[in-house]
Amino acid sequence: MNNKKIIFKITGMTCASCALNNEKELTKKAGILNANVNFASKKACVEYDADQIGVAQVKKIVKDNGYDVEEENMHHNMTHEMDMDDSGHHHEMENADRNSKSFIWSAVLSLPLLVEMFVKFRLGRELFGLDAVMWLHIFLSTVVVFYFGARFHAMAFKQLKKFKANMDTLVSLGTLIAYFYSLWAVFHSLEGYFESAALIVTLILLGKYFEARSTSRAGEAMQKLMALGAKKARLIIDGQEQEIDIDEIKIGDILLVKPSEKIPLDGEIIEGSSSVDEAMLTGESMPVEKTVGAKVYGATLNQTGVINIKVTQIGEGTVLASIMRAVEEAQGSKAPIQKMADQISGIFVPVVMAIAAVTFGVTYFVTGHFPVALIHAVAVLVIACPCALGLATPTAIMVGTGRGSAAGILFKNGESFERAKNITLAVFDKTGTLTVGAPAVKKILPNPEFGFAENKILKIAASLAGASEHPLSQAVTRAAKAENIVLAPLENVIEERGKGIGAVCQTHKTELLLGNRKLLEEHKIKIAWVENILMSDYSEVGTHLFVVHGQNVIGAILVADKIRPEAKEIVGKIKQMGIAVAMISGDNLKTAEAVAHELGIEKVVAEVLPEQKAEKIKSFQNQGEKVIFVGDGINDAPSLVQADLGIAMGNATDIAKDAGQIILMQNNLKKVVEAILISKLTFRTIQQNLFWAFFYNIIAIPLAAFGFLSPAIAAGAMAFSSVSVAMNSLRIYR
Repeated sequence: MNNKKIIFKITGMTCASCALNNEKELTKKAGILNANVNFASKKACVEYDADQIGVAQVKKIVKDNGYDVEEENMHHNMTHEMDMDDSGHHHEMENADRNSKSFIWSAVLSLPLLVEMFVKFRLGRELFGLDAVMWLHIFLSTVVVFYFGARFHAMAFKQLKKFKANMDTLVSLGTLIAYFYSLWAVFHSLEGYFESAALIVTLILLGKYFEARSTSRAGEAMQKLMALGAKKARLIIDGQEQEIDIDEIKIGDILLVKPSEKIPLDGEIIEGSSSVDEAMLTGESMPVEKTVGAKVYGATLNQTGVINIKVTQIGEGTVLASIMRAVEEAQGSKAPIQKMADQISGIFVPVVMAIAAVTFGVTYFVTGHFPVALIHAVAVLVIACPCALGLATPTAIMVGTGRGSAAGILFKNGESFERAKNITLAVFDKTGTLTVGAPAVKKILPNPEFGFAENKILKIAASLAGASEHPLSQAVTRAAKAENIVLAPLENVIEERGKGIGAVCQTHKTELLLGNRKLLEEHKIKIAWVENILMSDYSEVGTHLFVVHGQNVIGAILVADKIRPEAKEIVGKIKQMGIAVAMISGDNLKTAEAVAHELGIEKVVAEVLPEQKAEKIKSFQNQGEKVIFVGDGINDAPSLVQADLGIAMGNATDIAKDAGQIILMQNNLKKVVEAILISKLTFRTIQQNLFWAFFYNIIAIPLAAFGFLSPAIAAGAMAFSSVSVAMNSLRIYR
């Protein structure tokens, strides 16, 4: 077998059952091993045997099923693919704007019909037995039903040609029968229900607007990942530097990377040394020292030195590309509750149509009156119209997101609320989430033998650190600046890479040092006190920089990634909610355990590679846990989408924000608790709305079928069901 995978965008899907419909058609075909169609992202992920079926044939199945395929999204060139994804996102935003305008105009035209429903008035019969008001009714409802409702009729017709039905079928059938019955009724001096037909279209358009807004950003995660990569590279040919496009680079090429530049592709250093910020891949705040022979990765940031690298991976082989694939595939997966909801929708539509048909047949057989039979059938269709079902989710989402945004919490789509159900485990990334994500001076430890004050030790250290661009040195400099310490003038400053800095004080001509144990040993400084410090508990929670004045170690400065001040309180609150807490980190086990102990976290997973984080989340899920993952950083993106609920911190990179279902706009862990509470409340409201929408149909449809409800009462009941759903949703604010 020659197994391949293709991901492409489908246009024309209007409801969840459309995605299910396409899945079924794809999996029926020989040669297709697996198909997953995601309604939110409008993408199909298809695994197929290339020996049996080709890409064109796969797409033809979708086209034959009544939908369209966006061909350009399958461009293999990453740069072009990014452009295409940008156009796809633009298309989604246009779609949301179009839905917004359609709803507004439809509502404006429906308003006079609704007003006249409660305030009856006539202007006298003038033309073909109808007065001007009734002709206005006919005109307004015709525009709403046939112009603004055209999309529903078009999709219903496509489904009809395939002998299938979806929510569009019910919307179309309900509006058309209500409309044509009303047209017949008013010319026979009976009451028409044009407002029902118009209201159906208007409310469904409102739902479509909410839906388009919530899904318009579905593809942005991939755009942000692609944007991380460098677009140009400095290629070395015969000792000459030449700037070229990234897609022209081949494996084995030699590239020059200067300080503060992105490393273009995965490779190996063959000349020079530097410190490299790999936070976007590893999540680790401390830059990694790199010398000849060390591996470097595309999209990471070269900080201090000039390096030459030999390219070892390009295109899809890079670490960045592998993370991109993990995000895209995780985004394409579905939660079981979505599939269940799809199936319920698929059953509901044909059942209602069947009940309406049976109602008409039985009533006509029993009474022999065609108008009575038609009125009963229309009542069934009108009262069973999926307005309440259509509004159950979007109204709750609208109110939930409104309350969230007021609190600085951004919910990206309806799934955010659904995924909060039955959460049992909260997993926090360490660096940048439980900690601030940047090195800072945590403690100053004076050597009691020499009696130097903390401020004096910091002054000497900061004076030396000011000559260095190293992140640890910068942490010391920031601490001195915060204390308004005036730095001492130095001369003969020498930075020894990987060890520290040495200099001579201009005023007292004293030799000064700031660095690690290696630096002290090299300068033959006595290190008995140093060894005691390193053997103590302090060695577990950060990096020690030792300060030397003359030949004496006068103190040490502990530089560490600071724990967020609110972290301990939040861990406690989440535990009180009955949710267990775990921490995951790429850091060494000692450091991770020290942070976890301080916060009261029992479960610790440390020394995890970026690609393994999502696997760890999956292993928790396989043990029966429902997992919230809270993180930032590119390496967290696959974990954010793998988790049952992904929460990205406010300082998170754009990709992490796009991968998570919830974004905290502030760097405040207190918002995690608030986000969980709003999620649970909103999803509970959605469940209530759906229950009452179904319960309403179960009670109302038989009443309509047996003639206890006229189409007028049915239309009123249908409108009330929609209003009751909206009113229930508004309770979220309280």
